[in-house]
Amino acid sequence: MAQDEIRPEAARQAREEAAERASIAVRPEFRSQTSATSKEKVFEMNGIEVLYSGVSAVKGISMDVGHNEVTALIGPSGCGKSTLLRCLNRMNDLIPNAEVQGELLYHGEDLYGPNVDPVQVRKLIGMVFQKPNPFPKSIYDNIAFGPRILGRKDGMDETVEKALRGAALWEEVKDRLKSSPLALSGGQQQRLCIARTLATEPEVMLLDEPTASLDPASSQKVEELVYELRRQITVVIVTHNMQQAARASDRTAFMLSGELVEVGATRGLFTAPKDPRTEAYITGRFG
Repeated sequence: MAQDEIRPEAARQAREEAAERASIAVRPEFRSQTSATSKEKVFEMNGIEVLYSGVSAVKGISMDVGHNEVTALIGPSGCGKSTLLRCLNRMNDLIPNAEVQGELLYHGEDLYGPNVDPVQVRKLIGMVFQKPNPFPKSIYDNIAFGPRILGRKDGMDETVEKALRGAALWEEVKDRLKSSPLALSGGQQQRLCIARTLATEPEVMLLDEPTASLDPASSQKVEELVYELRRQITVVIVTHNMQQAARASDRTAFMLSGELVEVGATRGLFTAPKDPRTEAYITGRFG
């Protein structure tokens, strides 16, 4: 039987198995407290298109991101997830021949308006990349770097401790703050980068496949941290790991070939997708 001829009953069973593998029921006590308590839109995307040298990489994306939610972007490699993520803090501005079209509102304000300073945008909307990139400074100075650039001088010890605690790293490094972060494990380095971003007190954190280069144990710690961070800030995460998206996010958006196929509450998208392409992806029929 061809893949596109799978019977409804078999498709239903495949969805249920995918949902079970994804462990969607993790932390129900937290999930019940999520975005239902706040309907505020942090981002509103209306017809976002990104072109590189005139070629569309992202096409007509329209979706919202809610306050204090974790929103996961999933889809196969090359579908435009990271490109869309970079729109949210204007990182695409740094790519030659990149052009962003459409409307992107941040708390109702045009993020690409003529009077908006991209540097100020990136102070409010921090980003953590796939590969940990600690600075060649001490652990302490890595965390203090951002606040110092912003002109903060007082209470630096408290700022560093707060950021490290926020990244669930304080107890592991508090006795070696003057040491090089290069001696830390990959997972610790990634949490250090998250702490470094937290130190500037962003309103939003963007995570571009933050566990792609980590072992399962380190990935779990970062994943748990991401889920906890939504108590403080809004998080948007790009991930190839559907189980991770199901465990750590409140809403999930599935992208394919630069287009948004479906977006909705994570539980609903994984257990009862509306689009057959979403069902095919989460059940492993492609991607």
